[in-house]
Parts: sequence; C-alpha cells; structure tokens
Amino acid sequence: MPKGHTATAEAGSGGLTATEHRLANGLRVVLSEDHLTPVAAVCLWYDVGSRHEVKGRTGLAHLFEHLMFQGSKQVKGNGHFELVQGAGGSLNGTTSFERTNYFETMPAHQLELALWLEADRMGSLLSALDDESMENQRDVVKNERRQRYDNVPYGTAFEKLTALSYPEGHPYHHTPIGSMADLDAATLEDARNFFRTYYAPNNAVLSVVGDIDPQETLAWVEKYFGSIPSHDGKQPPRDGSLPDIIGKELREVVEEDVPARALMAAYRLPEDGTRACDAADLALTVLGSGESSRLYNRLVRRDRTAVAAGFGLLRLAGAPSLGWLDVKTSGDVEVPVIEAAVDEELARFAAEGPTEEEMERAQAQLEREWLDRLATVAGRADELCRYAVLFGDPQLALSAVGRVLDVTAEEVRAAAAARLRPDNRAVLVYEPIAPEADEATDEDEEEAAK
Repeated sequence: MPKGHTATAEAGSGGLTATEHRLANGLRVVLSEDHLTPVAAVCLWYDVGSRHEVKGRTGLAHLFEHLMFQGSKQVKGNGHFELVQGAGGSLNGTTSFERTNYFETMPAHQLELALWLEADRMGSLLSALDDESMENQRDVVKNERRQRYDNVPYGTAFEKLTALSYPEGHPYHHTPIGSMADLDAATLEDARNFFRTYYAPNNAVLSVVGDIDPQETLAWVEKYFGSIPSHDGKQPPRDGSLPDIIGKELREVVEEDVPARALMAAYRLPEDGTRACDAADLALTVLGSGESSRLYNRLVRRDRTAVAAGFGLLRLAGAPSLGWLDVKTSGDVEVPVIEAAVDEELARFAAEGPTEEEMERAQAQLEREWLDRLATVAGRADELCRYAVLFGDPQLALSAVGRVLDVTAEEVRAAAAARLRPDNRAVLVYEPIAPEADEATDEDEEEAAK
C-alpha cells in the first residue's frame, strides 16, 4: 500500500487536514476526514479542459464529460446515475478551460460504490463507447449550447468576450462549449483518442472527504484503481501567457433582442495562485460584489441609471484571469453614460484604494465564502483536487483563507491601478432591437374595426 504524508491546515481553516498518496500507476489520492455528518464526497479531476483542444476539434473535453455518463463495461446506459441516486447520493460533472471533474456525495456506507463506479469508467469506458452513444451525447451538447448560449438574452456574452480577450490561436480563445461545426465534425475515433490520452490515472487526482476510515478508503482505491494502466502520450497545453496589459480597448457592439442595453467588459488580471490575483479579487469585491459595492451604490442606488451592476473574477491558472463587469441599464439610459460613471469610479479607486471599512468587509466576505466551501465535504474535495491539479499541492486549499487575509489595502489599490484601465479591457455593448412585427392582414384590420 502506498504511503502518504499528512499536513495540517494553517489558522483560519478550522484545523482541517488532508493526507496525500500516490498509486504505482500515477493516480494521486487526497483524503480528508470529517466525521461531523455520515456522508462522504468523491471528486475526480482530470487534467484536461478546452485549453488542451486543437483547432477544428473544440468542444471535445465537454463532449467527453457527457460521454462519461453513457455507460462503461460493467455499468450500462444510464446506470451510473441510477446506482448513485438509488443509494441516496448525488452526482454531476463539469468542464472548464483547465479541467474536467466528476463528483458524487454519498451516504458514508456507500462510499465503496462511488469509488467502484469512477474506477470502472476510467478503466473501461472505451469498451462501451460506440456510434450510438456518440450521436446521442453530441445532440445533448448541441442542445445545451442552444439553451445556454444561442437562444437566451446575453447568452453569447461569455463566448464573445473570451474571444476578444484572448487572441486568435490562444488556447483560451474558445470556450469549453465548443462550436456547432466542430461538434458535428468530431468522430468516434477522435473521442477514443481523446480518452486514451487524457483519461488515465496519471493524469488525474482523486479526493475523498468526509466520514471515512482513511486506511479502508485507500485500500478500496488501490483495489479498484490500482490495475488501470497509465498513459504517457499527453502533450502539455499550449502556452497561455500574455502581456499584463492588452494595450488598447477592444470593443464589439451586439444588436440583439435583449431586454435592456448592457455594458459588459473583461479586464486582464493576474493568474490564479498568485498574491496579485488575491489582491485583484479583493478590489473587484469592493467595487462590484453585492449591494454594498461601489458600482451598485453609484449606478443603481444613486444615479439610477442601471438595474444591476456587478464585478466578478474568473480565476485561471494557465492564462491571465479575467475581471468580469456586467451592467444592465435602466430605461432609455445610453451605454456611454454608464461607461463614464464606471471609469470615474475605477479611477477614484485606483487613486485612493479601499477604505478601512471596505477592506474589512471584502476580506470578511471572501473569508466566509472560502470557509463555507471548505466546510462542505463536496466543496473541500473539489478544492483539494483543484490545488493538486493546477498548482501541484492540495494543501494550498487549506491555507487559502490566510493568504486572502494577508493582502494589504495598498496591494488592492495597486492591483486596480495597474489593471482596471480602459486600455486593458474587452468591451461588449448590447443594443436591443425590437422583434419584427408581422404585417397586419386585411382580415386583422376588419376584425379590429368591429
């Protein structure tokens, strides 16, 4: 049985601990005991996302997230869902630029079932992958694209801003959803090669958190995952680094049938895992997180030029992170009015920085969000995997709170001054267009006259 090592979380994370282990086939295993409730979370991160895709085959990482629920050697069709939910558990999977993850939360006495299920599809999905399941899930993903991107108000914003923020050819230029053309072009052999390359134990991290016996859990992991062979054909993702500043404002106007004018922007920010990224996160929290933020107070409460105003952070480890501004205008207010007010607030913040009260409130908000996430077995399992895959050390998840609280107000001001500038953003302006009215017929006019 492989030996692990234990590290204790720093102050601020509630004394949580995690142990690390590695199987002979390269699978990294992270265990964290928590006997507060009789549940256990299983989380499996594969080091593959849309940044690993090549031109003409975008969307494969996300397509494979769906294919992983289509059956494996021992579990046919929808059996994975049926077995987990029948045992009282919940499950899902997600895809991002940088990873694909799968997770279950189970009653503690059903933990072995979840581990067996994950190992079965890691080791034997290819035996069940055929044209029928490929076509089925291709259609599911295309419908998801229609529902989440193409056929909802402002649904194209994320895709358009990403494409503006990262230049053509950059690994983050396209979003994980993929294009319709590429989804249509993907072949069964493309999917099989993708699986062989990325769905290997040496390209994954498995975390188990909750009411567990670590020795018993590790024995189950060895039993079910230990015989799965590793694969050495993976190429590293293409370089995602870019200059700190875009150098000019990039702008696109979108005329669509949307409820109101909108100003959206993406600012290039420091990579995740850095102190500078934490400082930027605090700046965005003061400026645009919640109804006590500066932009909400200015645009919604004081000026009444907007009905919603917010700032959020998309953390990315392999490329510059993005600060996302989203403002929906009120009534007939023109976007330049909103934009001038936003720039005024950003310039004032860059000059003065946060007040002591704002700094305390922002740090408390981020601290609460972190502790809430680490307090749930599913949230902690996910964060342990994230730091293991993206930064090489799952223990960093347990000390993240302390790093946020260590950032100074001057660092927050400096981060805003350096990055939240007009020459460092991609801007999307939504202008509503009225839906075309059908021409009235003679019969309609006669009926209206009665």
